[in-house]
Amino acid sequence: QVQLLESGGGSVQPGGSLRLSCAASGNSYLSFCMAWFRQAPGEEREGVAAINPSGTRYTEDSVSGRFTISRDSPKNMYLQMNSLKPEDTATYYCATRSASKGTYCTTSDTYDYWGQGTQVTVSS
Repeated sequence: QVQLLESGGGSVQPGGSLRLSCAASGNSYLSFCMAWFRQAPGEEREGVAAINPSGTRYTEDSVSGRFTISRDSPKNMYLQMNSLKPEDTATYYCATRSASKGTYCTTSDTYDYWGQGTQVTVSS
């Protein structure tokens, strides 16, 4: 089992920055891939970025160049969000999966464990 706790959300003006954190506890094997997803009100959940323990990243085009995913341990992941736009407003979720489904991590993979989410609001 894996427990995930996101933090770092908040309200920011357009053009501002936030840094989200995700802390995983439990079996590290089950947190091989770590990823960020987001869901805006009335919208479907969408992938943002994913990363494996080696630091190989996958980033969706919609946030590429503005958001950077990183990982400093098997259990801690971050999302640095710069140049935020109102359309980035959403609840952001951390998710993990094991290496059994492959070692290259993308947001198209099926993730097994999810956090409760942290709200990001971008508004003037």
